Amino acid sequence: MTSGVVAVWSHRNTLRLLVRRDLAVKYQQSVLGYLWSLIEPLGMGVIYFFVFGVLYRSATDRHLGDAADSYPLFLITGIFAWMWTSSAISEATAALTGQARLITTMNLPREVFPIGRVAGRFAEYLAGLPILVGVAIVYASLDRIEFGWSLLALPLAVLIQATLLVGIALLLSSLNVLMRDIERLMRLVTRVLFYATPIIYPLTLVRDSSLPDWVKIVYELNPLVGIFQLHHAVWYPDEFPDARLLGVAVGGSLLVLLAGWWVFRRLEPAVLKEL
Repeated sequence: MTSGVVAVWSHRNTLRLLVRRDLAVKYQQSVLGYLWSLIEPLGMGVIYFFVFGVLYRSATDRHLGDAADSYPLFLITGIFAWMWTSSAISEATAALTGQARLITTMNLPREVFPIGRVAGRFAEYLAGLPILVGVAIVYASLDRIEFGWSLLALPLAVLIQATLLVGIALLLSSLNVLMRDIERLMRLVTRVLFYATPIIYPLTLVRDSSLPDWVKIVYELNPLVGIFQLHHAVWYPDEFPDARLLGVAVGGSLLVLLAGWWVFRRLEPAVLKEL
């Protein structure tokens, strides 16, 4: 793994060029271009606000606490981070099968290709941060949130999330070459993960529910739970994950990264032969 990291780092300029190329190709025939990276999560935010902030507001407010008065900010904070997650998983899964000729002709560490998809979707996430900050400033001016030390939770959340996504990208991209069902399976898994992660609802809704204790334990073993709690904690310090959740997020992400890199290197000869 160490040699692999060194190889990827030595080709970081190539990685940057691949990311720029992917972004250019993705939006070259689009009238709105990069604005789509903002329109989609904002549109989702409006829909979920109507459902949970209007239709079921009384039930939602009981568990939101300080976030009840600024629920749209709570929503888009989670949705912007989720768009990075879901897009990165979807595109990284097909990163090798979709670039077979490039992979087999260029003398590059093959890890660059799935990692590039994660980095490209991160660039889209960064494009949405000014919108997120703008909404936060509006609510801060209304005294519904306060800026403080909790802002430091954002770089921590991004670092842990990037670690997890790179591991998933390496794992799925290699497996998908040998088993094409992986790509279809992940479409279902990402839908399940969206509702099995506190993105549009607070974690207390699950903890205070009547679900069996073992279900709650399994739920919190998902590293994304702690990661999204960190994203929400940027504006709502009370949402900062406890030591157990944070440990699961960090430990789980590192474990996925190690597993993904190991599987990728082990399967690389078979993957190249298949491609």
